[in-house]
Amino acid sequence: MAEKPQPVRVVYCAVCSLPAEYCEFGPDFEKCKPWLIQNVPDLYPDLIKDSNSKEEDRVTEQLQSTSISASASSAPKHEEVKRLPGGKIKKKDKQEVVIEKVVRNKRKCITTVKGLELFGVKLSDASKKLGKKFATGASVVKGPTEKDQIDVQGDISYDIVEFITETWRDVTYSNHCLRCYALI
Repeated sequence: MAEKPQPVRVVYCAVCSLPAEYCEFGPDFEKCKPWLIQNVPDLYPDLIKDSNSKEEDRVTEQLQSTSISASASSAPKHEEVKRLPGGKIKKKDKQEVVIEKVVRNKRKCITTVKGLELFGVKLSDASKKLGKKFATGASVVKGPTEKDQIDVQGDISYDIVEFITETWRDVTYSNHCLRCYALI
């Protein structure tokens, strides 16, 4: 007589919620590695070898970087933080250009450009170039945060990115410098 097939026990990862066999194909395998080493060590034996060698490298690096000295100057130095009156900490402005599309009265669009002055660009010259390039009105105005920004009439939020990166070489399109928003 044939035996009944038994159900298969599947171990699911607590980090990515995939079966443990498929963690390496998941979105964040690096975060899953410690859990896999602890809970399912026989599934990925290479991880244990890698973790042991990394730990050895880290310990030797720490030993090489430490030195014996009698002075107290080896203590870590804290960075000087600029404090405003009242104990508030002054933050540095991020070097990024923000492009927003704002719709008014359900039909008029205005594209605003903020942060271009952080790259050494004169806003008055930039507004003239934008106005000429897109044949629209462009002006420098004070924004809600009391900083100057350029308002350009019309929905040019996608064309303006290419124009800014070509005209001013310091501004590059990456996740840190140029961001686009569409506000409705």
